[in-house]
Amino acid sequence: REVFLNNGYPSASMDEVAALADVSKVTVYKYFSDKQSLFIAVVTGAIQDAEATSRSLVDHLGQSEDIEADLRTFAHQHITVVTQPHLIHMRRMIIAEATRFPELANTWHQAGPVRAHAKLAAQIEQLARRGLLQVADPLLAAQHLNYLILSVPVNEAMFTGRDQPYNRRQLHRYADEAVRVFMAAYGR
Repeated sequence: REVFLNNGYPSASMDEVAALADVSKVTVYKYFSDKQSLFIAVVTGAIQDAEATSRSLVDHLGQSEDIEADLRTFAHQHITVVTQPHLIHMRRMIIAEATRFPELANTWHQAGPVRAHAKLAAQIEQLARRGLLQVADPLLAAQHLNYLILSVPVNEAMFTGRDQPYNRRQLHRYADEAVRVFMAAYGR
């Protein structure tokens, strides 16, 4: 990850990866057939790490007894994880390479937003069945919630090149407002 983030995908070399890992280049190629497969593993690993930190929160949203409080807790954690500088940097790099390597961008999109939206939609659907939310399209509602939470800081970081972590208070303000707007639209 360090080599890709420091050099960008085009300039990252397997020699540098091997040197940083303190192994031979042959060892690197034993596990990864080429730079692209290594990059896909790095991207997938970053997504899995980010997802692991919020999985328990998402997995239990459907059983929530206090949906606003639980959504705020989820939103706080989600925005904090997704706006980590290394994930923002990786997102920029993937977007920059999307036309040259569409499969890399597709891997990020499928393993990140698409999968996360589907998991969140399943929980939103449970909440709707329990009468806690009024939702016609759970997937669209999940997408709305995600982008209400993330759009301001992620867009700012993407367009300004911001590499510094956000202030926790600022992130929580975005998250709280996202939940307020979501509940105004979908709450009972």
